[in-house]
Amino acid sequence: MEWMFLPLKRYADFSGRSRRKEYWMFFLFQFLVQLLFIALMILVIFAGGADDGSSSTVAMFFILIALWVIFWLAMLIPNVAIVVRRLHDQDIPGIVGILLYIATIIFTIPGLVILVFMCLEGKKGDNQYGRDPKMNENVGDVFR
Repeated sequence: MEWMFLPLKRYADFSGRSRRKEYWMFFLFQFLVQLLFIALMILVIFAGGADDGSSSTVAMFFILIALWVIFWLAMLIPNVAIVVRRLHDQDIPGIVGILLYIATIIFTIPGLVILVFMCLEGKKGDNQYGRDPKMNENVGDVFR
């Protein structure tokens, strides 16, 4: 559970490195929250009656959409930050991640490139962006 919220603790930290586990657990957290929003929207539509279109049903639906957009905007900076840190873990400059994120708005292909980079293992040992996040004082050189 700690891994899911670690990117929120490092909200706008674009320095250092992050493990794949941190990225994918944060992804899972966001996915589950988005599923919750979708389930609530479906519940509002069916509980309010799809045919009557009452103003309270429509209002609740748009409130949920507004909350979803606010959640998405709140997660934008930590998403970019964790992508940059993941690229740092692979010894790639973080500006590449920022440019890919911007390009994803226009095209789909850069999003697939980001996905591939997020699946790749980081560089073993220290690099110019910091210590290896997998190597802490408890692990040592056993798992290198």
